[in-house]
Amino acid sequence: MPRDLISLACGECKRRNYTTTKNKKTHQEKLEVAKYCRYCRKHTAHKEGKV
Repeated sequence: MPRDLISLACGECKRRNYTTTKNKKTHQEKLEVAKYCRYCRKHTAHKEGKV
C-alpha cells in the first residue's frame, strides 16, 4: 500500500489527537499542521509522530 497511516501529536501537550495518511515516497519530510487540541482547548501545531 503506497499510503501509510500516521498520527498527529500536539506540540504543547504531546497527546496524539488525529490520524491521517501520507505517501512517504513523495513526502519524506515530517508533516506539521495547525489543528485544534481538545486537551489544550486551542489551535496548536500538530506534528507527525509514530503510529
